[in-house]
Amino acid sequence: MSKKYSMPRIGDKAPNFKAQTTKGPIELENFAKDKWIVLFSHPADFTPVCTTEMTGFATRKPEFDALNTELLGLSIDSIHSHLAWVNNVREKTGVYFDFPIIADLDMKVSKKYGMLQPNEHETAAVRAVFFIDPTKKIRLVMYYPLNVGRNMDEIIRVLEGLQISDEFKVALPLNWKKGDKVIVPPPANLDEMNERISNDSYVDKVDFYLMKKSI
Repeated sequence: MSKKYSMPRIGDKAPNFKAQTTKGPIELENFAKDKWIVLFSHPADFTPVCTTEMTGFATRKPEFDALNTELLGLSIDSIHSHLAWVNNVREKTGVYFDFPIIADLDMKVSKKYGMLQPNEHETAAVRAVFFIDPTKKIRLVMYYPLNVGRNMDEIIRVLEGLQISDEFKVALPLNWKKGDKVIVPPPANLDEMNERISNDSYVDKVDFYLMKKSI
């Protein structure tokens, strides 16, 4: 019978852990205070798809920095393997993985985050992405199989969406991207309803339940 590991859900407190990384030891609850965290796992060092993905995170790190977000990678490899891989990629491509990568050789973090999915692989983490807000709450989760790489544009898009939704208290429509109109929440009381009726020039009104605006 396959082993089953817990999978944190949206809205859960991110499970705390202590781990050794390529940037030194960290504890999640003390890591990147007042920042967002994108925690992502890859199956193994020195593998082709993982190298393309880690390169994608590294080359677009300035965009994550601008979004007040720290990157935190993970695989079930040793710290020595991580260091050798980081150096190899830098030597071969000029790209430097300048963010911490967890050495999860004992699989403790992978198990806490449901990154081990036995029907896919017993000892390699699937391609999981966890979006963790500054309160250390999990806000969005992505899981990919071992053989399909992630989409960096989508990762940045949903991170921007989460932050904009929080700041302006709005929702985001299908295929939203930064700069598009957002969805206005429905009125919660009579005053809001009357304001909406008397002054709806700032919204694109389809009907009372579907209104969009620019921000």
